[in-house]
Amino acid sequence: MKFSYKTRGICAKKIEFELNDEKIIENARFEGGCAGNAQGVARLVTGMSADDAIKKLKGINCGSKGTSCPDQLSAALEQAVASMDKPESGQNIKQEES
Repeated sequence: MKFSYKTRGICAKKIEFELNDEKIIENARFEGGCAGNAQGVARLVTGMSADDAIKKLKGINCGSKGTSCPDQLSAALEQAVASMDKPESGQNIKQEES
């Protein structure tokens, strides 16, 4: 399933990714932000389970923002997993047709 997440508090404006039926991350990408870091994070999480990525990325801060691109990705993944388990639970995530 494809997901699109509108970020909050970071330079990147949107995160897009896919989760397969086993909740493995595929085709992650950030729109905007620091291109090198965003590409690096996206490549590192590709092939990783959503749960593992959430555990590794949640709570990372960028300066005094209180969040970061990795932290926002963890929030997006949490919402995507929740929406796969209970479709009515997605808050800030948009599920798209594959």
